[in-house]
Amino acid sequence: MPSYTAPTKDAQFVLHDVLKITESGIPGYDELEADFTSAILEEAGKISSEVLAPLNAVGDTEGCTLENGVVRTPTGFKAAFDQVKEGGWPGLDMPEEFGGQNMPYVIGTAVGEMFSASNQAFTMYQGLTHGAASAILAHGTDAQKAKWLPNMVSCEWTGTMNLTEPHCGTDLGLMRTKAEPQGDGSFKISGQKIFISAGEHDMAGNIVHLVLAKITGAPEGIKGVSLFIVPKFMVDDDGNMGERNSVSCGKIEEKMGIHGNSTCVMNYDEATGYLLGEEHKGMRAMFTMMNEARLGVGMQGLAQAEVAYQNALEYAKDRLQGRDVTGVKNPDGPADPLIVHPDIRRSLMDQKSFAEGARAFILWGATMIDRAHRGKDQDADGLISLLTPVIKGFLTDQGYDMTVKAQQVYGGHGYIEEWGMSQFTRDARIAQIYEGANGVQALDLVGRKLAQDGGKHVMAFFDLVKTTIGELKGQNEAFDQDFIEPLKAASKDLQAAGMYFMQNGMKDPNNALSGSNDFMHMFGHVCLGLMWAKMAHAAQSALDGGTSDKDFFETKIATGRYYMARQLPATALHLTRIETGAETVMALDAANF
Repeated sequence: MPSYTAPTKDAQFVLHDVLKITESGIPGYDELEADFTSAILEEAGKISSEVLAPLNAVGDTEGCTLENGVVRTPTGFKAAFDQVKEGGWPGLDMPEEFGGQNMPYVIGTAVGEMFSASNQAFTMYQGLTHGAASAILAHGTDAQKAKWLPNMVSCEWTGTMNLTEPHCGTDLGLMRTKAEPQGDGSFKISGQKIFISAGEHDMAGNIVHLVLAKITGAPEGIKGVSLFIVPKFMVDDDGNMGERNSVSCGKIEEKMGIHGNSTCVMNYDEATGYLLGEEHKGMRAMFTMMNEARLGVGMQGLAQAEVAYQNALEYAKDRLQGRDVTGVKNPDGPADPLIVHPDIRRSLMDQKSFAEGARAFILWGATMIDRAHRGKDQDADGLISLLTPVIKGFLTDQGYDMTVKAQQVYGGHGYIEEWGMSQFTRDARIAQIYEGANGVQALDLVGRKLAQDGGKHVMAFFDLVKTTIGELKGQNEAFDQDFIEPLKAASKDLQAAGMYFMQNGMKDPNNALSGSNDFMHMFGHVCLGLMWAKMAHAAQSALDGGTSDKDFFETKIATGRYYMARQLPATALHLTRIETGAETVMALDAANF
């Protein structure tokens, strides 16, 4: 059975040596001393490895079952959920007035990676609840917050998001779910929603569904969509649960992965609901939840890559296979371990350099969210808005690829369920699809985010890269050659792609959109290159300062050099593809495919 060890030391390095969070000036960050964050991460790592990880294969094997309208979760899930609740983990970064601990989002993100890596399907129950609570926090009335949030923050009640219908996914303007006003402030919600994660289960006393629907007489299309709070059980003004609402689970979807999470078809038969936010402004309210979820999904790509890598590394060290072509390394055994072979090393270095770079990227993004929300920084809000599709799309595409590479290290055993590696690949696959498929993320990046606020935020990103290069260069000649020059080249490729879109996208939008996936990946590589330059600089500074932990920092620099030399040059390939335009992409008539 696979195992998991939380990368606590690496997270601490990113938080304190690279991001220097206590010096950042973000409200609340001055309290995040290294001893304090270490204690939190160590405890999160313990529950991840000892409680959640052993249930990962159980959830995958057993799945969820629907019995008389009730979904039964896998063996051990409810006890583990109770343990997570008792530890206060669901409300780690939620407001104290509703029972949370009011810690910064960056700490919740670091903990979230550990929980997701150890058991993604399980962690989704509290993750969806956090997103639903955030939407109510941002758009609910004071009465709604008081009524719903205390039990959601504690996960005594869980939450969901209901968007997709059988006939429409991305194009939500086509939805048919209706909301009939009742004259008393409530609505009757009727319709069917599909792919609803944690839609029904046996681990919480109530489930608070956030449901998109159209009020009778609303404008056509997306402008007529509103968002409603629709509880599984009715709740009175004193917070007491009453009768069952007219919402039910019709079936559990049979999925490729995340079997331990109950992905449901939900039927609403004149269920009572309450408007959240303004009429016909449902997408604005839902996007509070979706943007948070997209960052969380990007984190899932990293998390599955990390746990798959850990197990592939152990297998590569233990499995004897062939001899090192440069000389025997295990003379007392019949063969050398797999890790001596260059191609295995290449695969493991791909995985290691991605996971560590992605961790820095995710945590950097989390600091921008804290800066925007806690510090009311509009520039930070604009930058994280620009980077959200990159975090979601690039990290999940790459994260999935890394689980495949980890599986490949095992050879035939990677294909056998007994060894557990296929679960990481199957679980990672959904992250490329839900919360907006990655093709949509790329279109959002190129079609909307680049031009947002007159291109202010993408120009700010380029300025940030340029400023960082100026601050970091000159540490030593090797550092400049290995890190600064590759980052400069990659940034120039990204700028050239942006210029191509500006010059050719107006006369034919397909010239931009046909290159959107390449641009998203190019952008992601530049972001990881930026992170690796910052990490290598911090590591070299530690070495220059006479650190006692030379192995860690020398390994960090060597891993970064690999990424800059072997992965970052992909930007040149992506630029070449982009500059071919739309002609070859759009050449065939539909009938000729």
